[in-house]
Amino acid sequence: MNLLPFLLAIRVQENDKGLVLRLKNRDPEAMAELYDRYGRLTYSLVLRMVRNQALAEDLVQETFLRVWNRVQAFDHEKGSIGTWLIAVARNRAIDHLRSPVGRRTHLDDEFEESEHPSLFANLEAEILSADEARRLRDAVSKLTPNQRQVIELAYFEGLSQSEMAERLGQPLGTVKTWVRGGLQKLRDEMSSAAAG
Repeated sequence: MNLLPFLLAIRVQENDKGLVLRLKNRDPEAMAELYDRYGRLTYSLVLRMVRNQALAEDLVQETFLRVWNRVQAFDHEKGSIGTWLIAVARNRAIDHLRSPVGRRTHLDDEFEESEHPSLFANLEAEILSADEARRLRDAVSKLTPNQRQVIELAYFEGLSQSEMAERLGQPLGTVKTWVRGGLQKLRDEMSSAAAG
């Protein structure tokens, strides 16, 4: 399920195509450049999800290794290397959170409301233009608290709608309505802001 157009907001670097070709040619300097370009962003996202610095560092390292090992199958005509890299990192973090060890750690260390991952804080400077960031903040501010909460749970913790319903103590139908309504509101707000 496409929960947010968030990943699509990553600006495609003009020389990403050349970088991908260099990666496919196994150029270690290209890997260093990829890390310089996306390492901080990847770490920030993974840390928000797992809330453990050492674990986030390990998952980021696994992400870059996975990209290095699978870059031959990547088609730069179909998408951005940055978007793919972030998707791989997010999936690695979700896999960890869903693992028995990750679930135990996550339950042991439930975070307070003040520590809830803010949807775009500290990331927008790296991935969004100022105008896109303003439009996105405005769109998110128009979500109801329930809509925002389920979108954060889905994106940052990788929870399914059933898992959200269980966590929030709400009927599944209610959670589905919140997710659907939140996504539609984000789409509508971003479309009208871009058109205006």
